[in-house]
Amino acid sequence: MELHSLTIEEARNAMQKGELSPVELADAFIKRIEAVEKKIRAYVTVTKEGAETMAKEAEDAMKKGAESPIAGIALAVKDNICTQGVKTTCSSKILGNFIPPYESTATKKLRDTGYVLIGKTNLDEFAMGSSTENSAFGHTRNPWDITRVPGGSSGGSAAAVAADMCIAALGSDTGGSIRQPASFCGVVGLKPTYGRVSRYGLVAFASSLDQIGPITKNVKDSAILLNVISGHDPKDSTSASVAVPDFTTPLGQDIKGMKIGIPKEYFIEGIEKEVGESVKAAVKQLESLGAIPVEISLPHTGYAVAVYYILATSEASSNLARYDGVKYGLRAEGEDLLDMYMRTRAAGFGAEVKRRILLGTYALSSGYYDAYYRKAQQVRTLIKEDFDRAFEIADAIATPTTPTPAFKAGEKTDDPLQMYLADIFTISANLAGVPGISIPCGFTSQNLPVGLQIIGKHFDEESVLKIAYAYEQSTEWHKRKPKL
Repeated sequence: MELHSLTIEEARNAMQKGELSPVELADAFIKRIEAVEKKIRAYVTVTKEGAETMAKEAEDAMKKGAESPIAGIALAVKDNICTQGVKTTCSSKILGNFIPPYESTATKKLRDTGYVLIGKTNLDEFAMGSSTENSAFGHTRNPWDITRVPGGSSGGSAAAVAADMCIAALGSDTGGSIRQPASFCGVVGLKPTYGRVSRYGLVAFASSLDQIGPITKNVKDSAILLNVISGHDPKDSTSASVAVPDFTTPLGQDIKGMKIGIPKEYFIEGIEKEVGESVKAAVKQLESLGAIPVEISLPHTGYAVAVYYILATSEASSNLARYDGVKYGLRAEGEDLLDMYMRTRAAGFGAEVKRRILLGTYALSSGYYDAYYRKAQQVRTLIKEDFDRAFEIADAIATPTTPTPAFKAGEKTDDPLQMYLADIFTISANLAGVPGISIPCGFTSQNLPVGLQIIGKHFDEESVLKIAYAYEQSTEWHKRKPKL
């Protein structure tokens, strides 16, 4: 087996047996990136020298007896997660040369356990998009078909994992930005419960929705990474003070008797036929493993996209006010302070970011706040209550991750509404704050991956991972690789 195709578990086992060193592994990934990155364009920054240094440090620590499930493992990090001393751009001109003076909590935990940062991955600017076409540094391509998008906003992370340009990666998920690209690229993407992973050092898009999570080659690797990055953080006021179990423990346990909710609102007109068939076949497979499908209703699903694009844009309008050319980032010269602000923001932000700032500012403005923002918050509560009721009768919920497979590059860039609808099945989990995972469950006749989404109760990632692992191990979909 080629080194770049190893999983976290496989690489770690090889290191423990002395068959592989962190330096050899990092070198294999640097060579792989040099071979295929021009085709895929998954990275904003490749940290070749830094990776070599970190790999050597991990190797020295392991010789002294240090033990960690990710020591020496080559990982990529989405470029909206702050990495001290390494450029963090959010794929935006306004932060094109920003080097954070501090480390995010999630990457600090990875650093403390000896990971190797191989690079920072491309995204839709400030994580606003569903295709990684809104980046100031070029479009990322889908490894399964380079004429198609990898999804977004964590498209760079998902494409890098699918193309074996890292063992695994971190992404962020505000309305599906981990799960949707994982589905499009045929990999595993996990959005933890809101508050499970610290957001400190994640550049804010929509603070009540954002969550960091892993994108990996299989379910076990997601559990391993979640073990490392989870936990309460006093630097994040929304971080939950709840116990962190070992997420690998439930893997392999029987799912017999577990009730899987099938929401009628997610199998609707407009879902592509082959996607619907693959997901229904996956539900049948879960049933054959002893799970019990039960029909449920999430009646406010139809309002989720509208609610999301009021709340997320409102929070973005507030969060992005800090980019004014004064403290850091791009600065355009102006005749006075106001002119400088306007020129900086006009030059620094792309079209989609400007669109969302305008939408959010409007929704928060005097006279419209009650009609839009307050109303959206009220409907958000109804969506959360839908999930609460569903989980009274179901242990988890199974849905398609996306209504279609990966679409062609440029197909939806001129129609923002069609682009926004790409996240219709993932948004509700963010609004409710519950965990969700996307795992491969089939391929279309054009050899494009299809994703199955499993959603769980608050802080019950264990059930989500248990069901996902049981399905994965009973099928072969996760073993298929794109030909590059």
